[in-house]
Amino acid sequence: MGHKVRPTSLRLGITEEWRSQWFANKKQFGEYLVEDQRIRTHVKRHYLFAGVARIDIRRTRGTVHVTVHCARPGLMIGRRGVEIERLKAGLEDVTEGTVEVAVEEVGEPLLSAQLVAEDVAQQIERRASFRRAIRRAAEMVMTAGALGVKIQLSGRLGGSEMARSEKVLEGRFPLQTLRAQIDYGFTEAKTKYGNIGVKAWVNRGLLPPGTRISDTEERRNGVNAQ
Repeated sequence: MGHKVRPTSLRLGITEEWRSQWFANKKQFGEYLVEDQRIRTHVKRHYLFAGVARIDIRRTRGTVHVTVHCARPGLMIGRRGVEIERLKAGLEDVTEGTVEVAVEEVGEPLLSAQLVAEDVAQQIERRASFRRAIRRAAEMVMTAGALGVKIQLSGRLGGSEMARSEKVLEGRFPLQTLRAQIDYGFTEAKTKYGNIGVKAWVNRGLLPPGTRISDTEERRNGVNAQ
C-alpha cells in the first residue's frame, strides 16, 4: 500500500496534519470543499514566485483562516503589507466572506517535496536536461539533510514520441513505517510536447516512538496536551 497511495494520506494524524480543518453538514460540505480548492488555486496562481509549499485552511464561525507556508514570505507580504492585503481582498472575493491570512516561512525549502517538484518543473520548462535537473535536485536535497529523496518524471521526456517515466532515488525510503516523516509533492511542467508530471518524495527522518505530529505542534505552541 505504501507504493500505491500518497505517503501523506497514510500518515494523517501521525506525521501529517489535515490541510483543511472544519466541520460541515451535508449541504455545506460540497460548498466548502470547492471553496477550499478555489482558495488554493488562487494563491498558487498569483504567488507562484513566493515558493508556496503548503496552504492550510481552517474555518470558524463566519471566518476562513488561511495559512500560507512559503519559501519567500517577504514577497508575499510585500512592502508595508500591500501584497498580503491584496491577497486577502482576492480571497474574500472568492469566498464572499471574511478571510484572515497568515504567512509562515518554510524552514528549509530543499526539504519541502512540493518546492523540489516545482523547481524541477521550472527547469524542464526552461528546456534544461531533465536527467540533469532531477539528479541535481536530488543531490541538493540530500545535502540539505534529508535521509532520502525520490523524484519521478512522466510524459514525453525530451520530446520523445512515446510517453515514459524516469526517476532518481537517493538514500532510504521506509514507506511502510508510518513514523517516517515522508513529504510528497506533485506538479506539472508545461512543454510544447505536452505536460510532464513531476513527483517528489523527501524522507525527513523518524518521529520518536509514541509521538504524533499533534504532540509536537502542541509543545511548539505551548499548549498542554492534557
